[in-house]
Amino acid sequence: MVPSEENQLVPKEIENAADEPRVLCIIQDTTNSKTVNERITLNLPASTPLRRLFEAVASKVGYVNGTFDLVWGNGVSVADMTPLDQTSDKSVLDAGFEVGKKNFLHLTDKDGEQPHIISEESGATDDGTQDTFIGPLPREGSVGCTSSDYVCQNYSYSSILSKSETGYVGLVNQAMTCYLNSLLQTLFMTPEFRNALYRWEFEDSEDDPVMSIPYQLQRLFVLLQTSKKRAIETTDVTRSFGWDSSEAWQQHDVQELCRVMFDALEQKWKQTEQADLINQLYQGKLKDYVRCLECGYEGWRIDTYLDIPLVIRPYGSNQAFASVEEALHAFIQPEILDGPNQYFCERCKKKCDARKGLRFLHFPYLLTLQLKRFDFDYTTMHRIKLNDRMTFPEELDMSTFTDVEDEKSPQTESCTDSGAENEGSCHSDQMSNDFSNDDGVDEGICLESNSSAERISKVGIEKNSLLYELFSVMVHSGSAAGGHYYACIKSFSDEQWYSFNDQHVSKITQEDIKKTYGGSSGSRGYYSSAFASSTNAYMLIYRLKDPTRNAKFLEVNEYPEHIKQLVQREKELEEQEKRQREIERNTCKVKLFCMHPVKQIMMENKLEVHKDKTLKEALEIAYKIMDLEGAVPLDCCRLVKYDEFHDYLERSYEGQEDTPMGLLLGGVKSTYMFDLLLETRRLDQIFQCYKPCEVMVKVHVVDLKTESVAPPISVRAYLNQTVTEFKQLISKAVHLPAETMRVVLERCYNDLRLLNVANKTLKAEGFFRSNKVFVESSESSDRHMAYVDSCLWKLLDRHANTIRLYVSLPEQSPGSQFKRTVTQKASGDSGNLDEACTRVKGLMGNTRSVEAILEESTEKLKSLSLQQDLEGDNGDSSKSTEASDFENIESPLNEVDSLASAENRELENQIQISDPENFQSEERSDSDVNNDRSTSSVDSDILSSSHSSDTLCNVDSAPIPLANGLDSHSITSSRRSKANEGKKETWDTAEEDSGTDSEYDESGKSKGEAQYMYFRAEPYAADEGSGEGQKWLMVHVDKRITLSAFKQHLEPFVGVLSSHFKVFRVYASNQEFESVRLNETLSSFSDDNKITIRLGRALKKGEYRVKVYQLLINEPEPCKFLLDAIFAKGMTVRQSKEELLPQLREQCGLDLTIDRFRLRKKTWKNPGTVFLDYHVYEEDINISSNWEVFLEILDGAEKMKSMSQIAVLSRRWRPSEMTLDSFQEVVLEGSSVDELKEKLSEISGIPLEYIEFAKGRGTFPCDISVLEIHQDLDWNPKVTALNIWPLYICDDGAVIFYRDKTEELMELTDEQRNELMKKESSRLQKTGHRVTYSPRKEKALKIYLDGAPNKELTQD
Repeated sequence: MVPSEENQLVPKEIENAADEPRVLCIIQDTTNSKTVNERITLNLPASTPLRRLFEAVASKVGYVNGTFDLVWGNGVSVADMTPLDQTSDKSVLDAGFEVGKKNFLHLTDKDGEQPHIISEESGATDDGTQDTFIGPLPREGSVGCTSSDYVCQNYSYSSILSKSETGYVGLVNQAMTCYLNSLLQTLFMTPEFRNALYRWEFEDSEDDPVMSIPYQLQRLFVLLQTSKKRAIETTDVTRSFGWDSSEAWQQHDVQELCRVMFDALEQKWKQTEQADLINQLYQGKLKDYVRCLECGYEGWRIDTYLDIPLVIRPYGSNQAFASVEEALHAFIQPEILDGPNQYFCERCKKKCDARKGLRFLHFPYLLTLQLKRFDFDYTTMHRIKLNDRMTFPEELDMSTFTDVEDEKSPQTESCTDSGAENEGSCHSDQMSNDFSNDDGVDEGICLESNSSAERISKVGIEKNSLLYELFSVMVHSGSAAGGHYYACIKSFSDEQWYSFNDQHVSKITQEDIKKTYGGSSGSRGYYSSAFASSTNAYMLIYRLKDPTRNAKFLEVNEYPEHIKQLVQREKELEEQEKRQREIERNTCKVKLFCMHPVKQIMMENKLEVHKDKTLKEALEIAYKIMDLEGAVPLDCCRLVKYDEFHDYLERSYEGQEDTPMGLLLGGVKSTYMFDLLLETRRLDQIFQCYKPCEVMVKVHVVDLKTESVAPPISVRAYLNQTVTEFKQLISKAVHLPAETMRVVLERCYNDLRLLNVANKTLKAEGFFRSNKVFVESSESSDRHMAYVDSCLWKLLDRHANTIRLYVSLPEQSPGSQFKRTVTQKASGDSGNLDEACTRVKGLMGNTRSVEAILEESTEKLKSLSLQQDLEGDNGDSSKSTEASDFENIESPLNEVDSLASAENRELENQIQISDPENFQSEERSDSDVNNDRSTSSVDSDILSSSHSSDTLCNVDSAPIPLANGLDSHSITSSRRSKANEGKKETWDTAEEDSGTDSEYDESGKSKGEAQYMYFRAEPYAADEGSGEGQKWLMVHVDKRITLSAFKQHLEPFVGVLSSHFKVFRVYASNQEFESVRLNETLSSFSDDNKITIRLGRALKKGEYRVKVYQLLINEPEPCKFLLDAIFAKGMTVRQSKEELLPQLREQCGLDLTIDRFRLRKKTWKNPGTVFLDYHVYEEDINISSNWEVFLEILDGAEKMKSMSQIAVLSRRWRPSEMTLDSFQEVVLEGSSVDELKEKLSEISGIPLEYIEFAKGRGTFPCDISVLEIHQDLDWNPKVTALNIWPLYICDDGAVIFYRDKTEELMELTDEQRNELMKKESSRLQKTGHRVTYSPRKEKALKIYLDGAPNKELTQD
């Protein structure tokens, strides 16, 4: 509310003092959770009195002045908050407000009571300043409203709870129930319907009140009439319909709802006084007749209707009807049946010309007109909305639509059977015949027994009383796909029009009604509705002007007794809700945490406490919520302010046990920027005092001798403390000497900073609210070494980078099959044979029993190390002393001695190879593994686009120091240089050009050893259901290790060389993707990630995994997955084809010769460049991992011989037959359009001068409807070359349609067009092409009279 001019905030004496300083006030309403995030801003002159400040705030927020307090919010202590004096004449400047700064104030409750809302207390309304509006108002969180024609009003929380100034109550939109709200408000504002509903009495014994539709409507109407709320819910009504919450998200037609609801009410009202209410109010009658034009014989039947559907635009016409009257005349306009549509006359015994039409016999008391704005466009095959302008009068004289001309003919006395109905069109598409069952009127039976003169006289009398007045306009805003309904309704009490727009009710004028006519000011052409407003009338309801029948609404004192009781019950419920709402508005809701003293787990809950409850009472509530009774006494608990995100204890509340929680927490808020912690202590402990200016530090003590990191100890410090003072503080907490203490701050991940400047403050060192430090204090020489070379740094570095992984091993070891594989692998290279045999001996030579290992002496076990274990596995391996020292550092994640690691690995090896039966398993090729994963063509598209393999790159992060002196950026440097040379990046290959990805260097030494990182593995018992007999490892590993080295460390546990198994990373939903980049680290892995090991040949250096699809250009599905293959860098296309031949024969049953198929580029489903046999991968063809290619079987010899040729796919369009021929490939020597036309002329026989062509659109096969292709494509573009605009045909695989320009387009009848339309729609939807419109699936509107539907029976 804006203050009026008479109520100036600026005193008169300084009204024109432009240079007076001003004070900026920002007020936050903390009295309820709904407004806590809103800010009220006032820019006042410095001389403004405090009382004027309060008046301004009251007018802004809508509260009664004097019912609220204003307190400082500029960081003042809660305990020191004193409300400002609202009666003082002291200026804001004298009261402590600062000029040029933001002055924050909190609006709080006065004396513990909520502020009083102006509209509730005073009931004052200002109709003169109320802006009238009409149309859909965007609502917060609204789904149903799609219009953006209106600006959203700013409704405060208080206005939501208070009744509209119009006196009417709105209805809450559940999600998309605006159509229901519009109809319910119309029925409520219909006196005859509301009064009749009130007279009906619910019998408890008859039905469940929850499922009784009339009873729930009765309750709703009572609330609409008596509630003080702005809007009420409709969930009880929809529940009585048998609807669940999903129905609220279904948008339906309001006219459809009207008919279904009336039908349901009729069923519920059977054998009651209201049994015939719907028919009495809404039902009319009309005659459907056919008259022979030769003998005058007439056959007819009588139909009933509840609404009259009026066509907006006649079928096939470019012009819409201008008014409702014009549409009504068209509705009863007869048509002549002649030619093939002649009518068989029973009297003439032959087919004769006839007149067919409709006549109104009886109009209902409440006349409903439906404007048929929703239509179907047979050109686009879409539903459309007609937004044409159609006027409607405020008073409608229906006497002009009664016709007695034909009644004068004696032939009308004869009534026949319903043969006319069976002869053809009977306007059934325009009629609402759902309620045409009339017990007194049967088809073919004439009930009018009195004479013609009597009938004419009767009709004449009726004509004089057929004047109707409009009282409801249901408006639709939006399109045929969805929109928003609201209702404009005239009250019969005061003749005022109102807009009922869900929860918003406002006054409107007759001019606003005229805005719902629709259309635009221009001519009413065919396309006029496309540019017209989408907000227009959809249903009109008129009431007959008859003083003898027109009713008034029942007054409260006229209510039946059962309605009076219902009103009383609803009032009591509303009062109860109001009291509960007041409690909610005064309840503080804050997150509560507690470390359970026995279970040692952090528990989380929500503390809900009234703002007037003291801290002591809140503690008792929290104690019960956390269920600590029996675990710790209440005296050993307290509530402290806590920041869970930073794990920071902000402050404690000593001496404030009797302070109200509202003051401690800063008022009632929807969300708090802090939490509460229920802190506990032992009986022998005392609570520490936490001050707001302190910071929390978690101190981890490091022991270099045992190479361990202790659990944290919490210490509180001040940001202005120096490092020396901080060391002394830690010294007292951990009992270590401060003189030799080294303190390392972990500011963020892997950022370890040594605090070695004694007089530097903690704030300067980067301390924050919650911090983590490592301390070490010993006399060792390590403290004199450079920090980055010290053992402390190495230990902390390893502690920060070690992760825990769970590795699933193959169910069976490979056994003798593995031996044969190694032998076959080594046979091609005699130099590698000895190495392979040596490594196999290392893996399998030691066959001691498990018992023997367990009986070994402890001393001997201690002498073993991971280095010795590796030497036992790899006879030719060696490591430097430095690497050996580093690898023996124990993992901090599990305090298990490194000896146990060696023992576990040895034990695992014994378990793995001691059973000879485990050495027999089937062979599994790479394709077998991929078949196990069931990789379809769709899957492969997903894999290649996003997760084709693990992306473990750190290009954008800082360099990670590796053990061999390299950094993470050196790994990717070869990719960048390669990209700069114009070659495609090979992110997913098994190696890189630099050669750093091969598993072994030239000397045969494992590269994993050169950059060895921490690795420890031990058996792990997986959860049930993970696979019977499946073995798991729990691996602690430095995540900077490369995949190549990681695989080598897993060799002893898998039982095969790293080149003979593959690593799959397991993602959410158990999706697995292979990790193939051997030189990448495990940096993208995190704790508790899962890895699956599968047997099968891994990629060698320079190899790529390729998915091969068959291209079937004339099949409905042109892309068919065949197999996975491996191509190598430097291989020619012909060599890859030779390797594919046996795989195609064995796996796909394709027996081909090498010259009868080709490979070509695949981009999504589009065929691209044809690969020639002499092309070399990586040199002529860019290739990457999970690459995809098309395999195309040729009908004859390969026509493509050079890269200068272009292969296009041509398809002939035959307009005279409305058909498309099959694809034919055309090979061009260049990009000339003339050559293309010559080739097309050769294959088709069409003379060259008559050839017209067009480029296909979209993805292959560029499908298009035969009803659209003749006009929609860009035929015969005026270009001379194919590689320029608008064709841009520069590569193989483009689709060209062509036709004979002299061939005439086939003329189709309506039946042929409709039939062809259905076929084309079905064909295009099956292939998935040209489906540009995908409307949501509409659900039929149903009201279930016997409760909710059976989900299993009603599922589509």
